[in-house]
Amino acid sequence: MEYTYVIIGGGITGVTCAETLSQQLHDIEEAGNEQILLITGSPLVKAVTCWKQVSRTLEDFQVEEKHATWIEQLYPNVKVINTSILELDVNKFELYTVDGNRYKYKKLCIATGASPKLIAKNNPLVLGIRDTETVKTFQKKLSGARRIIVVGNGGIATELVHMIEGCEVIWAVKHNSISHTFLDAGAAQFMIEHVNARKHKVDTNQPSKRLKYGLDEPSERDNSSNVQKTTSTALGPDWHSGLDVKGAVHGTSRNIHIEYRCEVAEIVNPENLGQTSVCRLQDETANVDWPMYAVLSNQKCFGCDFIVSATGVVPNTQPFLKGNEFRLADDGGFLVNEQCMTSIDGVYAAGDVCSVDWPPAPHWIQMRLWSQARQMGHYAGKCMLAATHGQSITKDICFEIFAHMTNFFGFKVVLLGRFNAQGLGSDYEILLRVTKGEEYVKVILHNGRMVGAILIGETDLEETFENLIMNEMDLTQFGSDLLDPNVDIQDFFD
Repeated sequence: MEYTYVIIGGGITGVTCAETLSQQLHDIEEAGNEQILLITGSPLVKAVTCWKQVSRTLEDFQVEEKHATWIEQLYPNVKVINTSILELDVNKFELYTVDGNRYKYKKLCIATGASPKLIAKNNPLVLGIRDTETVKTFQKKLSGARRIIVVGNGGIATELVHMIEGCEVIWAVKHNSISHTFLDAGAAQFMIEHVNARKHKVDTNQPSKRLKYGLDEPSERDNSSNVQKTTSTALGPDWHSGLDVKGAVHGTSRNIHIEYRCEVAEIVNPENLGQTSVCRLQDETANVDWPMYAVLSNQKCFGCDFIVSATGVVPNTQPFLKGNEFRLADDGGFLVNEQCMTSIDGVYAAGDVCSVDWPPAPHWIQMRLWSQARQMGHYAGKCMLAATHGQSITKDICFEIFAHMTNFFGFKVVLLGRFNAQGLGSDYEILLRVTKGEEYVKVILHNGRMVGAILIGETDLEETFENLIMNEMDLTQFGSDLLDPNVDIQDFFD
């Protein structure tokens, strides 16, 4: 079987790439019968819905899980198969799948995402949260849990800690403040008083904006060691919305204890606990039986029902490496050029599985986030189409400035440009405006020009600050008045 375009991965990146190709092929007369094949390791795919352009580069959207047949019905030139990749032969432009089929391609896009970086492998009590299947496993284990340990300080860990009720949570972070991947120490301090606050209740009488599907139990064939699990779909921006995440301690809301500047040094079984020389917290009850104990690097020991490892991800580059000389980044991702092509002709990569190998714009950084997953999938589809028809395209505007919008502890969070002064050393200045419990506004200035910002709360400043960063306007004249709420900066763009 031969296809013009083959995309591997049914997550946000892969599905967006397939949609983009199909839509743009529809407008090209000479495209003829160019067909698209989407290979996904799950019967469900991730569909971007309720997409809204917030500003030139900021976007807001939801993600729905839909059966793979949805995309075939919407786009007749897209074929979806549910299987896994066994091998890639780049010399023959061929893919081999575990069900014994062979597929030829002209352009291939690898969008297989990344997998959780677990602190302990092959331990059923150490979970990674990355896709729908792992979330369901987490929910099941949490329902009987009294205490869990969450290890990590990024987006997944932050969202997870805020979700959990009816269970004590020990949050182990290796930095001096929480949510270090996104927030500086000041923003983290703004958030800290809301860590144990009761969550806002979701109105269950309102209609759901997403469809829910259940996955069948895996068959013996699915559990075979020969099956390469490279195409499970990552979570979307609202993955935790509506989830029932309650532990076994009824009548309690949220109980979070944070351990700073530490990592898990050792995981100990109950029978080996006496052989470990550690200090234990004073409130550790001696007569409580825990299925596992975690020894932290600060020499504290906690018993728990299980551990959630949220310490980053590893790009899913297997099984494409065997016999192929791909150039890889230090983080293990496929290095891609400005056209999203890898070091091998005809093979593209997008989303979490790739690492950009082009000189980034002054205000853009790559982060493995769902917003960039959608943007890169869209751009990769355009690049593949252009290359097929002998054309070239320039990079999308989304690669001119980093822009991400999310929600932490009930607050809207917008990150723009070099929001934490990444790569600036000490050559920058900071402007702050903080209203306790309402908003946190931080601006990074370099040579009198705005290069980054963190906006927490309903500030309504994201579009203005995005313009200031991209236009590189000299703001020296404003001084500290730049954040004065009585000064309407937008007037300067009229």
